[in-house]
Amino acid sequence: MLGLMQDWPLTVDKILDHAKTWHGHREVVTRTVEGPIVRSTYAEIHDRAKRVSNALKGWGVKLGDRVATLAWNTHRHLECWYGIMGIGAVCHTLNPRLHPDQLAWIINHAGDKVIFVDLTFVPMLEGIMSQCKGVERVIVLTDDWNMPQTRLPRADCYERVVREQSGECAWGGFDENTACGLCYTSGTTGNPKGVLYSHRSNFLHMLIGLQADVLATSVRDTILPVVPMFHANAWGVTFGAPAVGAKLVLPGPKLDGASIYELLESEKVTYSAAVPTVWQMLLAHLQAGRLKLSTLKRVTIGGSACPESIIRTFWNDYGVDVVHAWGMTETSPLGTTGTLTPEVAALPFEQQLPTRLKQGRAPVGVELKLCDDAGNRLPHDGKTQGRLMIRGLAIAKAYFRGDGGNILDSEGFFDTGDVATIDPNGIMQITDRAKDVIKSGGEWISSIDVENIAMGHPKVELAAVIGIHHPKWDERPLLIIKTRPGETLTKDEMLDFLKGKIAKWWTPDDVVFVDDIPLGATGKIDKKVLREQFKDYRWPAPEPAET
Repeated sequence: MLGLMQDWPLTVDKILDHAKTWHGHREVVTRTVEGPIVRSTYAEIHDRAKRVSNALKGWGVKLGDRVATLAWNTHRHLECWYGIMGIGAVCHTLNPRLHPDQLAWIINHAGDKVIFVDLTFVPMLEGIMSQCKGVERVIVLTDDWNMPQTRLPRADCYERVVREQSGECAWGGFDENTACGLCYTSGTTGNPKGVLYSHRSNFLHMLIGLQADVLATSVRDTILPVVPMFHANAWGVTFGAPAVGAKLVLPGPKLDGASIYELLESEKVTYSAAVPTVWQMLLAHLQAGRLKLSTLKRVTIGGSACPESIIRTFWNDYGVDVVHAWGMTETSPLGTTGTLTPEVAALPFEQQLPTRLKQGRAPVGVELKLCDDAGNRLPHDGKTQGRLMIRGLAIAKAYFRGDGGNILDSEGFFDTGDVATIDPNGIMQITDRAKDVIKSGGEWISSIDVENIAMGHPKVELAAVIGIHHPKWDERPLLIIKTRPGETLTKDEMLDFLKGKIAKWWTPDDVVFVDDIPLGATGKIDKKVLREQFKDYRWPAPEPAET
């Protein structure tokens, strides 16, 4: 027997339809690539997105065709998202932080027909377009006044395109399992792989994000998503904000501490989301200018483990609640969030910190397990480390074009590549990436734990730990430090700071200081580059024993 409920396909065009109908007046504020702040509304975004849809249809874009964007977080990018998805085409977000050769490979692998590009990235796209034979036309996301002279194929100005189209266009009418978005992994090993989201998965992921124990955004919020729209669905924020009618503030290309602070204050932002490096820049700006945050109440931090110093500073100095989160491109991306349980929330802040540093619990719709290398389940005792496996309603079951073959185990779980623990209360903590974990004398050392503690030193701007071959112990940790501007730090000072905070045998065997630590395409420390940089490193000779 089947239920007697209406068949209402979960397609994302319904999100913006809802926003236009029920809170069309709510603001969408953008710092544009050209510079000025532009104010729009959900009703205007809806109208212009439909004009994008009509342009695409006029160019012959059909159901399932891939249309790429190479753009910052702006109102125009948002219009493109919904305009592409609304007619059943696939919105393929290109990550401009990838190497140009990888971008060209991705464009060809995806089979992109049309590309919408911000002014910032026109030179980048011009440099690789000769390799991208399938691209039929490029639309530059700007107005007539700022439209550049360009060699890009059939290049046109976005504002002219929008101006010449009708705002009437039928959206939807296709199966909810229709492909909706395409995002490629950052390609830390081999070529990037495409994660193909469906309308259903994105709609359900939006509902996950709106839960009070996840992102907890509502119509009462003003949201600043610093997390980019070009990677992992902007953590679902650009679906969730229109769904509830939250005011949306889009930062464009200026992500430095001063620019983010200006938007936080001028637009009275209450909630924001970004990777740790963004918050480090903001906090440095606040501290240098002795500034305060007047409206910001909470932030979600993900992408990489959040140092204790950031959580502590936000709370102690600015009264801002930090919620740790974990996910990946393949999980749409929300996998866990660190919203506190009542028992932990009742504790003093210092006693909450160990839990706040963990990545948190899985929301409904997500299941986790730990396995050993043979695929055997491991206990959730908070101590046993294992491979983190995940399945759920918005988790990838395969990569685009079948790359990577079968990526699920016999129970339908995806191997995240992370090593983690899960405690009896279901709270998960990432201890390392499987490829980054340091195996010393048969035991594992968590590079993440050592990095986070090292980041607490007041003179440290960035810290990374990698495993270096050791003739006796197989591998030992090497600590790599970038100090704050104007600061000096010695190896002995750093090692003294770590004493008593980590197990003695976890203590790095050496500390090296560098001018910069490379970040990957998603803002994480790029350990692949560091391992290559230090491939010829040799441990210092041991000091002779005293006689």
